[in-house]
Amino acid sequence: MYGAKAVIPAEIGMPTLRTAEVDLVQNNEALEINLDLLEEMREEAAIREAKSKAKMEEYYNAKVQNTSFKPGDLVYRNNDASRAEDTGKLGPKWEGPYKITEALGNGAYKLRDHDGKQLPRTWNISTKD
Repeated sequence: MYGAKAVIPAEIGMPTLRTAEVDLVQNNEALEINLDLLEEMREEAAIREAKSKAKMEEYYNAKVQNTSFKPGDLVYRNNDASRAEDTGKLGPKWEGPYKITEALGNGAYKLRDHDGKQLPRTWNISTKD
């Protein structure tokens, strides 16, 4: 209804103050003005949403710590990355330790296990505690 109140059929048959005092011309003009301003209100809401998202992103990124590893560092690898076997709900989340042999950039590394075997794919590694 774009700002107009609904009228039940009983109010149409019986004159009430609300139906008797309505100026249809002025009401239609007000509805047209509201429709004209609708796109502007949507743009303002989109701007407020973008500001809010940027503020949340800044807050989140302030807590993130970058970690980089060098060849020779010992790291653990996330079990989800290897998918070697389904460890189940209570299984270990990390496997390793593995030794970094090469830093490829953007957080990607080549790893070797303790037997010297090169691992094919590597994601989500963490420092050995």
